[in-house]
Amino acid sequence: MVDKILDDLNRRIVLATQAGLPLVPEPYQQLARELDITADEVMQRMQRMLESGIIRRIGAVPNHYTLGFRGNGMSVWDVPDEQVKRCGRLIGDLDFVSHAYHRPRHLPRWRYNLFAMVHGRDRAEVEQKVDTIAVLLGEHNRAHETLFSKRILKKTGLRFKGER
Repeated sequence: MVDKILDDLNRRIVLATQAGLPLVPEPYQQLARELDITADEVMQRMQRMLESGIIRRIGAVPNHYTLGFRGNGMSVWDVPDEQVKRCGRLIGDLDFVSHAYHRPRHLPRWRYNLFAMVHGRDRAEVEQKVDTIAVLLGEHNRAHETLFSKRILKKTGLRFKGER
């Protein structure tokens, strides 16, 4: 099934977009011109690849540091396993959290099973927001910590090699 979905044209679309959409007013039209197809076909194929799991998402990834959010911290939470999905949704809906996800515990060394990236202008603002999360979780918050980055790492997913 994957071979049929990731045909030559789909592979070319992935190659052309894996570093991001063109930063122009009509990115799909520009891609269409480069690939010699219509913008509708680019969008339809990307949608099918998304639905089939070939690509995980189509979206903007802002650079938080450039936007002035320099106090970013990963908050880690010990919540009851039967509440992790509900708590994750509550946290993930907050406008200052970019992502929240469940991770396995590694007892006795690591008790935390819920992670949430919190963004703020500085560490003090992040800690205030983490306190907001603690109140939101209430009795389900058995413990938490905030882990601050020491340096910025460039995050990328799988990249295909080839001509664009």
